[in-house]
Amino acid sequence: MRHNKAGRRLGRTTSHRVAMFRNMVTSFLNHERITTTDAKAKELRSIAEKMITLGKRGDLHSQRLAASFIREKSVVTKLFSEIAPRYADRQGGYTRIVKLGLRPGDNASLSMIELVSEPCNPKPVKAAAPKVVSQPVAAAAEEVVEVAQTKVVEPDDACEASAD
Repeated sequence: MRHNKAGRRLGRTTSHRVAMFRNMVTSFLNHERITTTDAKAKELRSIAEKMITLGKRGDLHSQRLAASFIREKSVVTKLFSEIAPRYADRQGGYTRIVKLGLRPGDNASLSMIELVSEPCNPKPVKAAAPKVVSQPVAAAAEEVVEVAQTKVVEPDDACEASAD
């Protein structure tokens, strides 16, 4: 059982997998669109979005963290100067995965991962609406008021079943 073990292994050793994703992120940020298998694209998405978030922070520490993962200095420069400002008002979701079909050679499912180009239109925050009492609740409230207004009649002292 793989409880609390995130990420796909993709049939590779750890060092091979890390090197592959470093190369893929570098190519993805350089070309802004690559074609790969579904599983690799889904794993690449999280790494690429973390790199873009580092680019949005824009400080020296973020540049060093990005440069430690991305293979080319020119791609790091592109990330911080072109790509990150494009997504300044977006709160995540910088990439899109489009399924392309099956690869003819080995029948693997292919996907294209690309940077989203549409502008972000955040939904406006709605003010809390006043609560409206519905009809059944209002009718029940009137019944309660009617019950509260009924008079209680005291019984007479001349009761046949007295406890004397």
